Amino acid sequence: MNVTILGAGAYALALALRFNKNNNKIVIWSAVKKEILELNKTKKNEKALPGIIMPDNFIYTTDEKKAIEGSDIVVLAVATKYLSSVCNTIKPYIKNKHIVIASKGIEQETNNFASNIVKNKLKTRKLCTISGPSFAKDMASDELIGLSLATTNNKTKQVVIKALSSSTLKIRSTNDFLGVELCGTLKNVIAVASGILDGMKVSESTKAMFLTESLNDTRKLIKKIGGNEKTILSFAGFGDILLTCTSLSSRNYYYGKLIGEGKSKEKLNEYLNNNTVEGVYTLKSIYGLIKSKRVKMPFIDLIYDVVFDYRNTKDILPFLKEKE
Repeated sequence: MNVTILGAGAYALALALRFNKNNNKIVIWSAVKKEILELNKTKKNEKALPGIIMPDNFIYTTDEKKAIEGSDIVVLAVATKYLSSVCNTIKPYIKNKHIVIASKGIEQETNNFASNIVKNKLKTRKLCTISGPSFAKDMASDELIGLSLATTNNKTKQVVIKALSSSTLKIRSTNDFLGVELCGTLKNVIAVASGILDGMKVSESTKAMFLTESLNDTRKLIKKIGGNEKTILSFAGFGDILLTCTSLSSRNYYYGKLIGEGKSKEKLNEYLNNNTVEGVYTLKSIYGLIKSKRVKMPFIDLIYDVVFDYRNTKDILPFLKEKE
C-alpha cells in the first residue's frame, strides 16, 4: 500500500519505519522546509530522532498534493495545535483515503479532540486514532510495542491493521474514540505532574499513590464525557500513562521535574523553547474542556495552577492526602 506521513518529527518518522516494515511505499511530508532538506540530503532528522537513518526508498516533500495523491493511507502526525491548518491544506486531495490520527491532545481554541477536528475539516468516515505506550526511539528501533486503534469504520480498521501490525507491533481495536483520545491527552498532563513529584524528591510510594489517583480520575472523566471507562485498562490508557509518567525519556516528565526542582522561569522557558512539551499545551486545553463541560476535576485545577505559577508545589502533597 501507499502510505503518506504528514509530519517529520520523531514519532512521524518512527511510524514511517513501522509502515515500511510491511513493505508499504512511504512518502513523508512536512511544511518545514529545513526538515525536508535535511532528510533528502542525509536521510536523518538528527534533532528529532538522533542516530536513526531512514531507508533510501522514502520520498520527502513539502508539496501536499504530491504527497497525498495516490496514497491509500494518510497519517496525521503533527502537533495538535497545527492539526486544523494541516487539514485545511490537504482537504482538496484527501477523498477516499483512510486517515490515521497519531496527534494527541485537545485544540485550545475549540476544546475539540483531534478526531473531531479531522471529522469537521475533512468530512470523512474513513478515520481511526492510534495511541499507546510507544516512545519514538523504541518504535524506530523495532522494539515490541502495543497500540490501541480506535475506529467505527471496519474497513479502515482492517486496512490499517494490515499495513501496520507486525511481529513487533500488536494492535488492539476499539470503537471508543473518546476514551482513547482522552487517555492520550491526559497522560501528558499526568506526566508533567509526575515529574514535579520526582523533582520534589518524594518517595516511590508517594508517586505510586499519585498515579493510582490519576488513573481513577481519568476513568471517571472518560465516563462523564461519554466514553467507555474500561478504556483506562487499554494500551492507550494504563499502558501509555505508565510509560510516559515514569520515565525521564518523556519530555513532559522531564519538564515537570524541572518545576519540582524549583528551576527559574528562564530555565523553564529555555526548555520549552527547545523541546515540544505537549503536556503544557494540553493542560490549557483540558482545563478549558472541563470548565466548558462543567466537570469538577480538582486535580487538573491544581496542576494547572502549579505549572502556570499560581500555586506552590508544596500544595500537591496535602491535596493528595485530602482529595476524595
